[in-house]
Amino acid sequence: MNTSEIRLTQFSPGAGCGCKISPADLSEIITKVPDNSQFRSLLVGCNSRDDAAVYDLGKGEAVISTTDFFTPIVDDPWDFGRIAAANAISDIYAMGGRPLMAISILGWPLAQLPAVIAGRVIEGAADLCQTAGIPLAGGHSIDISDPVFGLSVTGIVKKEHIRKNSTATEGCRIFLSKPLGIGIYSTASKKNFLSHEDYLVSVNWMTRLNDAGCELGKLDCVKAMTDVTGFGLLGHLLEICEGSGLTARIRFNSIPLLDNLKYYLTKNCIPGGTYRNWKSYGNKIGELDEFQKMVLADPQTSGGLLVAVDDNTPEFDVIAAQYGFREIGLLDKTVSDAIITME
Repeated sequence: MNTSEIRLTQFSPGAGCGCKISPADLSEIITKVPDNSQFRSLLVGCNSRDDAAVYDLGKGEAVISTTDFFTPIVDDPWDFGRIAAANAISDIYAMGGRPLMAISILGWPLAQLPAVIAGRVIEGAADLCQTAGIPLAGGHSIDISDPVFGLSVTGIVKKEHIRKNSTATEGCRIFLSKPLGIGIYSTASKKNFLSHEDYLVSVNWMTRLNDAGCELGKLDCVKAMTDVTGFGLLGHLLEICEGSGLTARIRFNSIPLLDNLKYYLTKNCIPGGTYRNWKSYGNKIGELDEFQKMVLADPQTSGGLLVAVDDNTPEFDVIAAQYGFREIGLLDKTVSDAIITME
């Protein structure tokens, strides 16, 4: 087998975070998770649908634990490893924490894909972990029908710096750090429509660390934080709104988007996850045109940080400028049939 001719995405039934279970199905599944209220040191668990679990270590510190894995979103195995690693580590940053180490999770169809390609995936993940300043310290692997890769990541955070997705306050402004459209790009790649230039752009964004979260967690003005992944911008903003008892008004023209999305949509490059997302929560969203719907429900992989800020300080402004945060809307308590509306 000529490994240079292998396209990993052709072995993938769903690309990246687009293969996530829909929000509606996930809601049904996690109802089976038992009540953990007797574990008083568990500061963040399943109840808030946050990015990671957080456990109190005492003396003002807590450990963060998360896992994230998916099927190939790109054909290059080294890029796949880097993207999967950045995506998993992002959960630690989204909680306001600092990653400490990672463990790999690998499922590989050895009868179809040589072990050397899996090794290249691991190499990419290890390289990205080095960039994040942590070791890839071990892992577990199985022989399975579809290629799957990701990380379990452990982090640490001071208790006062923990940032949940359910603690926003009325009047908070909403900021986003990366452009939308990764799901559309990845589907265009599977269908051989994605240009080489757009491929490079997408990989650059997906491998960019959300390490701003470490600093944002230290700012009192940052009230809530999450990252945008498989449920799309609307799904993750809904988690902030419903968890905080608020509604949101967003400005579509202020939301950063990848280039050429309308072109790829004319080629029907729409992830299946987009439709699953919209079916799960479309009844909670105000009126959108078809393009807005396809972009805002588009499943992201290693997407940006979504941050609720009540009164940004000079320190926040510096971080926002450094990482390219864009203000995209406002949280309020306006009574409306829709939880998220468009300005």
